[in-house]
Amino acid sequence: MGSELNINAGDTAWVLISAALVMLMTPALAFFYGGMVRRKNILSILMKCFACLGMILLLWAIYGYSLAFGRGNGFIGGFEWLGLRGVGGAPNPDYAATIPHSTFMIFQAMFAVITPAVVIGSLVERIKFSSFLIFTALWLTFVYVPVAHMVWATDGWLRHLGVMDFAGGCVVEINCGVAGLVTALILGKRLGLTRPTLHNLPLVVLGGGLLWFGWLGFNAGSALAANAVASNAFVTTNLAAAAAAVSWAIVEWMATGKPTMFGTISGVIAGLVAITPACGFVEPWAAMVIGFVVGPLSFFAVSTVKQKFGYDDSLDAFGVHGVGGLWGMIATGIFATTAVNTAGTNGLLLGNLGALKTQMLAAGVTIAYCASVTAVIALVVDKVFGLRVTAEEEIMGLDITQHYERAYTMLE
Repeated sequence: MGSELNINAGDTAWVLISAALVMLMTPALAFFYGGMVRRKNILSILMKCFACLGMILLLWAIYGYSLAFGRGNGFIGGFEWLGLRGVGGAPNPDYAATIPHSTFMIFQAMFAVITPAVVIGSLVERIKFSSFLIFTALWLTFVYVPVAHMVWATDGWLRHLGVMDFAGGCVVEINCGVAGLVTALILGKRLGLTRPTLHNLPLVVLGGGLLWFGWLGFNAGSALAANAVASNAFVTTNLAAAAAAVSWAIVEWMATGKPTMFGTISGVIAGLVAITPACGFVEPWAAMVIGFVVGPLSFFAVSTVKQKFGYDDSLDAFGVHGVGGLWGMIATGIFATTAVNTAGTNGLLLGNLGALKTQMLAAGVTIAYCASVTAVIALVVDKVFGLRVTAEEEIMGLDITQHYERAYTMLE
C-alpha cells in the first residue's frame, strides 16, 4: 500500500490517455496504408494491422515485456515478469515512479504493436498472411525486444552509453524502416504494376491525420508524467510535422510543378518520425529545423533513391521511417539541450561532440542488428513456409485469396 500512495493521478491519467492514443495509431495506419494499395488488397492491409494488435498484445503480456524491460544483461531482459506476474498497481521506480507499473507496461505495449505494423508498408500485396504472422512474431521476439532493451531498459547497453531516444528513433523508426527494406528485397517486386497503386487518397489523408493525432500521445506520453517535458514534446512534435509538410510540398512543387495532398501528408509523417527521438530533448526552434530538413530528405529517398536502385519498398516504410528516424537520431545529438530535459545531455551545438557520436553509434548498431537478424528471420520463414503468395493469388488480390472477402462489389 505504501508505494501506491506515491502514484500521481494526473500522471497516470495522462499516460493511460497516451496509451489509448498510441493504440489508435495502428488502425490509423491501416487506413493510411489501405488507401495506397490497389482495391483488391485493402482488406489484407487492415487485417494485418489488426492482427498485430491482437497477436502482439498477447505476446507482449506473455513474455515480450519481461524480456524488453526486465533486468537481465545489456542486450536482453530476464523472466521476472512473464505473464505480467508482479506487474500491478504499484509503481516501478526504475522507469516511472508516479504511475502504476501496469500503466507503463501497457503504454510500451502499444509501441510494440505499431512498430511491426509499419513494416507492413514494405510487404504489401504479395506476402502470405500465415507467413506474415510467423515473421511478425519472430521479429518482435528477436529484433524489437532486444533493441528496446538495449536502448530503454535500466541495464541496457546503449542506455548506459547515454543514448537519447525519447520515443523511439532507434527502437521504432529505424528498426521498422530497415526491416521493411530488407524484407522487401527478399520478397522481390510486386507483379502487374502498370500504374500507381494509390486508389483512395481521402482514406490516406484520414489515416495520416489520425496518425498525427495519435503521435501526440506517442511522443508526449513518453515523458511518463504530465509535466514540462511532456508539454515540450507535444509542442515540438506539432512543429516538426508542420515544418516537414511545408518543406515536402515546396520541394515537390519545385520538382514536379505542383504540390500534392499525398506529398503533403507524407511530409507530415516524415516530420513526426524525425522528431520522435528528439522531441523531449530539443527546443521548438530546433524541432522546426528538424522538420524542414527531413521533408526533402525523405522526398529524395522515395522519389529518386528507390527508383535508382529499383527495390519495391511498396509504401516507403524505409524512405520515410528509416531515413527520417536516422536523421532524427543524428539531429538529437546536434540540438539536444539540458535546458529542456536534464535527463539528456547537451548536443553538438553546445559543444558536446560525444553526444553526436553516441547517437550515431546507437543508430549504426540498430541498423546492423536489425538488418542481419531480419534477413535471417525472413529467409528461414521463406524456406520453411514460403513468404510469398502464388502469382495467380497475387494477380487476383490478397483480399479474396487470403481472406475470402471483398472491400468492394467488384474486383479491379
